[in-house]
Amino acid sequence: MKALLEQYYQHFNSGNYESMLTLLSDNVIHEPCQGTARHGKEKFREFLQHMEKCYKEQVHNPVIMISGDGEQGAAEFMLTGNYLVTDTELPPAKGQQYKLRVGTFFEFAGNKITRVSNHYNLQDWISQIESA
Repeated sequence: MKALLEQYYQHFNSGNYESMLTLLSDNVIHEPCQGTARHGKEKFREFLQHMEKCYKEQVHNPVIMISGDGEQGAAEFMLTGNYLVTDTELPPAKGQQYKLRVGTFFEFAGNKITRVSNHYNLQDWISQIESA
């Protein structure tokens, strides 16, 4: 499963979201740091399209951990990005740069990712955006 998550982040960094989606089960659950969980690969695709419009991000030095039974995993990494287009009710975008520590938790079944749960400090992100 470690190789699966390495691929996931390689595809993320290259902006190859369609290849990223091939690593997910059709009924994947995406739990964002804020807001309601999304169910299904199509909802995850819509999320990625929205993110691509508003942000340009890169994952750096992910530390990947897999449970002994191979059913769960986690990754911790630094995320750098540029805020390109104002996202809903968040502060206005003007190309601000940011850097966040992120933790993501995963579940697996049948060599596919069945859950992606992202966690980061939103207040830290807002502070960085507002002070830039």
